[in-house]
Amino acid sequence: MSRLTRVAAGPYAPPVPARELTAVSADGARLHVEVHGPESAPAVVLAHGWTCSTAFWAAQISALSADHRVIAYDQRGHGRSPASPTSSTDALADDLEAVLAATLAPGERAVIAGHSMGGMTVMAASRRAGFREHAAAVLLCSTGSSDLVAASTVVPMRPGRIRTWLTRKILGSRAPLGPVTPLARRILKYGTMGPGSAPDMVEACARIVHACPRRVRHAWSQVLDLLDLDHGVRELNVPTAVVVGTADRLTPPVKARAVADALPDCLGLTELPGIGHMSPVEAPEPISRKIRELVDTYVRVDTQVKEDA
Repeated sequence: MSRLTRVAAGPYAPPVPARELTAVSADGARLHVEVHGPESAPAVVLAHGWTCSTAFWAAQISALSADHRVIAYDQRGHGRSPASPTSSTDALADDLEAVLAATLAPGERAVIAGHSMGGMTVMAASRRAGFREHAAAVLLCSTGSSDLVAASTVVPMRPGRIRTWLTRKILGSRAPLGPVTPLARRILKYGTMGPGSAPDMVEACARIVHACPRRVRHAWSQVLDLLDLDHGVRELNVPTAVVVGTADRLTPPVKARAVADALPDCLGLTELPGIGHMSPVEAPEPISRKIRELVDTYVRVDTQVKEDA
């Protein structure tokens, strides 16, 4: 592993998994999967976002793994999952189905949490049989379903064609990010995090994002630029909670509100004051608490019903 991929100590240092495995997607792509916590515990599946990795969920894994089976995987091309020639929302859906099949028993249900591109993964998979078999409830964090570049406020100017063009150039850049320097931290904090983000939060995110290969970063930026998953939101027929930070520049609250309005079974929209796009890192306790609430309501009850039957 590169020294840049994760912090080694503190609340954002990834815990050691109970076991690791490889899930194989429909096109043969190999996905690195980690399982944390007791094998008999209620299951939670975590899907990270663009340029991130399983390390992004360190705080949630630490908070939940004592009494949950927490499953986290690297999206194709990210973390320890090799790059693939295919970058598409259909591939994301294939990958999530492969992870669910590899880690959950037939008919076993879990809470599935997706951040940013991970949330889009859930939207893309909403009609899939494998997803519907295993999804008890969903948490969508800091995500959107369409028109992301036009809505982004990374470029501080009025909405319009010029801002959209500049945003597309920035997010789709092929330039290497280079080492994690003080300037790099400031840029990353401005673009992806709230103004009150603590230095350890910024450091953790910077190391993860800078470790993403630039070709992978560029390839997936093109997918996000053309994203249209509004239909996936409308067909996400499981109880779904939505969380967004009020200072999110990449997927602003307006995108979360649109998702919440379109969901068939929305459990509510939570807007976190002052939090940016990296909500699981910036607001670890509220995100972990929301996942726990969904498990207590939809997984534990479901398990008890099966036991009583």
